[in-house]
Amino acid sequence: MKLQELLKRSFGFDSFRPLQREIMEDSLAGRDVFALLPTGGGKSLCYQLPALVRPGLTVVVSPLIALMKDQVDAMDVLGIPATCLNSSLDAGESERRWSRLERGEYRLLYVAPERLMLPGFLQDLRRRHVSLIAVDEAHCISEWGHDFRPEYRRLADVRDVLPDTPILALTATATERVRDDIIRQLRLRNPAVYVAGFNRPNLTYRVVAKHRAYEQVRDYAQARGAESGIVYCQSRKTAERLAERLSAEDIPARPYHAGLGADERNRHQELFLRDEIRVIAATVAFGMGINKPNVRFVIHYDLPKNIEGYYQETGRAGRDGLPAECLLLFGAGDTVKYAQFIEEKSDPNEQAVARRQLQEIVQYAESARCRRTELLGYFGERFQAGHCAACDNCISPRRTFDGTVPAQKFLSCVYRIRERSGFGVGLHHVVEVLTGASTEKVRRWRHEQLSTYGIGTEHTRPEWSAIGRELVRLGLLKQTTDHFSVLELTAEGWAVLKERTPVTLSRHMAPPPASATLVSSPAKRARGEPIRCDETLFERLKRLRKRLADERNVPAYIVFSDVSLRQMASDVPRDTPAFSRISGVGEKKLREFAEVFLAEITAYVEEQRTLRSVPSA
Repeated sequence: MKLQELLKRSFGFDSFRPLQREIMEDSLAGRDVFALLPTGGGKSLCYQLPALVRPGLTVVVSPLIALMKDQVDAMDVLGIPATCLNSSLDAGESERRWSRLERGEYRLLYVAPERLMLPGFLQDLRRRHVSLIAVDEAHCISEWGHDFRPEYRRLADVRDVLPDTPILALTATATERVRDDIIRQLRLRNPAVYVAGFNRPNLTYRVVAKHRAYEQVRDYAQARGAESGIVYCQSRKTAERLAERLSAEDIPARPYHAGLGADERNRHQELFLRDEIRVIAATVAFGMGINKPNVRFVIHYDLPKNIEGYYQETGRAGRDGLPAECLLLFGAGDTVKYAQFIEEKSDPNEQAVARRQLQEIVQYAESARCRRTELLGYFGERFQAGHCAACDNCISPRRTFDGTVPAQKFLSCVYRIRERSGFGVGLHHVVEVLTGASTEKVRRWRHEQLSTYGIGTEHTRPEWSAIGRELVRLGLLKQTTDHFSVLELTAEGWAVLKERTPVTLSRHMAPPPASATLVSSPAKRARGEPIRCDETLFERLKRLRKRLADERNVPAYIVFSDVSLRQMASDVPRDTPAFSRISGVGEKKLREFAEVFLAEITAYVEEQRTLRSVPSA
């Protein structure tokens, strides 16, 4: 059967997403493949659909038990034989699943890397005719990645035990350096490499000055009605307190962090996946591989550690392709706090990497340029439009001013400090000299005698810090990431200083007024595929979906996605052929759900007809 026919029959989709078909065809031809597709780009389908075509067993290496269960549940609803083996199963259940594997009853097996590399496990699998090893979240194998997991390193041994079995490596986020490392670590042989664009057009990116952060999050969540969201926090304590306060104000929320017991973490995650709670307040321990497609917002309560992590975390919003928002609350205090954490690290190399990552995420947060351009540029991709119309800087461009004088003062101060002392200093010390601070270091190095000492009292220290960071972004200064992070004039900065070239700077972010809402208007949000529908019918179908999902003990989105329900509420199918044309309706879902959904739609249409026919009093 052709891939296109199987796509509709089993998964209910009429067309492939970008690069999916090419990845599948190369993989089915027996070639090693590396694939980088954005979150929501359909990575899972790249091994699930071919598993129905090729003989033998497809083994999927997955890092999380919850993700394995989610995928297996989804396959079960589609009628695709799949199972998982992990530490959550008792001995009896594991034995039953092994027996079914031996009888060839499964097409897909999900395992954690630790289980795969247990003594004898690979040898046992070899007798099951393994036709593909799919490594999901493959960036976990690279020390250069944002989510390195040492247990992934041993996966290279698969090549020795199953030398003729092709490998498919999949990830949603990786710089070029990480991509090369994944290919090397997994020992991929002349792989086909597919890199889709990093752009998520349905996401709106916004950075807002942090000001009474809890109230900002509360007001935002209240304004979003019944929509689901994730709030990322730096500390466990913050996540706990935030969830507690939100729940007390009738916004159902739970915390998620590594300090909770495994059972409690899994219970909170399950409540979120099943729409029993609206908000998860979590540390970065939450989210990798979370398949919940209807997360409508992701808030970063604290500054992320790096851009890769930020991209991955924001990518958990809008996996269904419908519009979603990503909000970062940014305060100068976060920068200071992270800098202190970095100084506590004992490894100089770790310190240097952490400083560079901190500089990059602060530059992103403070930048007046298009957020999408900044994000894609980090991953080496050029955003051709240059103006996305779906980020705060494009929707409401930052005001600019003639910054020639403050730029001259700042650059001159950096130069005078180097001239006087013979060494460079960090941003904080330059600001102290400009504002005339009498600190121990200023006195020790006699910087109060510099001509630039105290010449910057017209700006506050936070304002000068923002100016200094913008001069770094403009390339007039560079900030080292050595043992001591210091500022140095670049050739461009030296030219500006000598020639008094005009410099335009942007106004730094001010806290929003007390009455301001953080929710952008629908007209200004990023656009996914627009599906205008009868919202009342959509809500009724959601309630029906929830009941059916609860009966099957699975999350609601496994029955149907919001995209499918919105299409039902738009097209209003009245018979089986019309229902079969809904996106996501394959053969098994047509048999299992068509009757009950069509009955609900028909009942609604009849109720509306009756209401319209009743004469008004």
